[in-house]
Amino acid sequence: MTDVWQYAPAPESREIVDLRSEYGLFIDGEFVEPIDGEMFKTVNPATEEVLAAVSAAGAADVDRAVSAARRAQMDVWGPMSGAERAKYLYRLARVIQERAREIAVLETLDNGKPIKESRDVDVPTAAAHFFSYAGWADKLEHAGFGPDPRPVGVAGQIIPWNFPLLMAAWKLAPALATGNTCVLKPAETTPLTALLLAEILQEIDLPPGVVNIVTGAGDTGQALVDHDGVDKIAFTGSTAVGKQIQRAVAGRPTRLTLELGGKAANVIFDDAPIDQAVEGIVNGIFFNQGHVCCAGSRLLVQESVLESVMDRLKRRLGTLRVGDPLDKNTDLGAINSAEQLARIVELTDSGEAQGAQRWQPQCDLPDRGYWFAPTVFTGVSQSHRIAREEIFGPVLSVLTFRTPDEAITKANNTPYGLSAGVWTEKGSRILWAAERLRAGVVWANTFNRFDPTSPFGGYKESGFGREGGRHGLAPYLAA
Repeated sequence: MTDVWQYAPAPESREIVDLRSEYGLFIDGEFVEPIDGEMFKTVNPATEEVLAAVSAAGAADVDRAVSAARRAQMDVWGPMSGAERAKYLYRLARVIQERAREIAVLETLDNGKPIKESRDVDVPTAAAHFFSYAGWADKLEHAGFGPDPRPVGVAGQIIPWNFPLLMAAWKLAPALATGNTCVLKPAETTPLTALLLAEILQEIDLPPGVVNIVTGAGDTGQALVDHDGVDKIAFTGSTAVGKQIQRAVAGRPTRLTLELGGKAANVIFDDAPIDQAVEGIVNGIFFNQGHVCCAGSRLLVQESVLESVMDRLKRRLGTLRVGDPLDKNTDLGAINSAEQLARIVELTDSGEAQGAQRWQPQCDLPDRGYWFAPTVFTGVSQSHRIAREEIFGPVLSVLTFRTPDEAITKANNTPYGLSAGVWTEKGSRILWAAERLRAGVVWANTFNRFDPTSPFGGYKESGFGREGGRHGLAPYLAA
């Protein structure tokens, strides 16, 4: 057992966040009450403390939001020059940076992720997306979409709970840069940073109706998808819901992009730098508690280095700290909800029942909240559920291979195709593997790296369409 350095707790203060007891819907530049008055509670998954009551938007509320977005698109945002739109986006990015600490604490409270990830990844990357697309706003005629690309109109955007603010930025930034207006629906378990973003939109004097935020559960999302006034739907979430949305918009002129689930292979060849690869494995699956659609949840290791990789991986996992997400030393925070925890438990139990061997480092989990220890399964076959289904938790399934061809065959043996990783010292092997892996993103000697200038998206049941970079402009332009 590795000796773990002992640190005194270093909790971030939650006093910087001014939580309201209730939140309304953000429509036409103002917070308003829902028409039918329904509310739901959002909780801190690390403690099960109720943080606030949040409005549940019904179909009539969604209609108000879409109407406001249409007026703003026709009268203000669409006719506005790209240079003027860019000013708002730059201003938004700067205010996110200025209020970064407040946003990061709120994200951690509502989501359960470690503060160092909210602080160092989510918030700065969200600001970077607004900065990046602000730069595109006045250059659209030079972006390769024709001499006079036009906005699509009103975009309905539905985002997941794993990266609440960052996913909002991924969707809003390209839509706004291209002259569209938006109706954004955050996930019901993590609505608070989207509502804080609404306050920031008021602070920067964004014209009313350009961005509208409707909170609620699946019924709210369904109302948005079904609304005839929405010209484009952008969805990030589960493959099952993505298929429902695809069926709902079939036969309508509504544009659609889907970023769905994944079961990424992280391939370790025998010539890989093992210590570096172990850090990549940890980042690939245990970052954000494994609540990442592109997580490297299947580890494929060449047989000749399996023992060395597993020894170092287990030693490294023994140093991870699981606990209070607001503690700056914490590596793994809470599972986002009781529902998600139940799914992780059910799938890991199936792994043992099907014959795989479970290993977990020694760690003390808090008594309250939703927690799951980092877990590694060995003896996994391709037919096991833990090798085929998306667990969306801190669970790694380890498989082996003997030849590069076998590695590619096993890596591609999945209905998903969102991401993959390759670890080798040979550049030629990286290019060889990247050509053969059926994944939208292939990382080489790294994993889970995101950049606003780089496109992201999947194949097969991982969805279609790209977000990020110049490619992310296309779904929002009627070129």
